[in-house]
Parts: sequence; C-alpha cells; structure tokens
Amino acid sequence: MASYRLQVLIPGSLENRLRKAAKRAQTSRGAWVRRAIEERLERESGGLPRDPLAALQELNAPTADIDVMIAEIEAGRS
Repeated sequence: MASYRLQVLIPGSLENRLRKAAKRAQTSRGAWVRRAIEERLERESGGLPRDPLAALQELNAPTADIDVMIAEIEAGRS
C-alpha cells in the first residue's frame, strides 16, 4: 500500500492535547491521528462501529431485555 505525506498545521494547544493522548495510548502521534481519521471516516460513511455494544454503552442507551422494554413502554402509555 502506498503512503502519502500530509502536513497539517495545528495550534500549540491542540499539539499538547495530541501529544498527551498519544502518550496515554502508548503510540506515536502519527498513528494516533491515522486511527482518528479512520474512525471518523468510518462513522461518516455509515459504517458500523467497531464494537456496537460499546457504542450503546457510550450513549447510555437502553439495553434491557426487549420484552421488558416493550412492557415498560406500554405501561408508560396508560
């Protein structure tokens, strides 16, 4: 696979945040940015998240048994 260089100018405050994030992830800044770009493009293309259950947890979405959820919805209507 071919590789291409991309030069992006960012403010110092963003550079500091990027450096810290890459350090926490124990990776290089370049690898961190590549992963972030891939994840963003995947979301924008309508692709499924890599871990759908984790995405639900991040949204605090309901995850109860479907029959329980339907019963709760019906009870709320009356």
